Amino acid sequence: MGLLAQVVGATYPEQLAELRQAMPHTFFLIPGFGAQGGTAKDCTAAFDANGSGAIVNNSRGIIFAHARPEYRDRFGASRLQAAVEAATREMIDQLNAERPAS
Repeated sequence: MGLLAQVVGATYPEQLAELRQAMPHTFFLIPGFGAQGGTAKDCTAAFDANGSGAIVNNSRGIIFAHARPEYRDRFGASRLQAAVEAATREMIDQLNAERPAS
């Protein structure tokens, strides 16, 4: 038996909640976080009761962190890896603050 997963955008939180209710044991891939406007709060419904079950994608927000003003000003162009790390940690902190306790 293979792994079944659904792709549901963070920019559709109401549908995300409906799908989680209908598929409580399915993994969700959640694009749309960050640059596309999805927030950690929008992703809340994607997580199962244990605070797991979702992979939140933030490609542009992480890959291009060095170009975002808050990281560009703090790290500069020469510290790309530090900007990526900071953006990743910020995303994790935001998601952990919103998801159910595991």
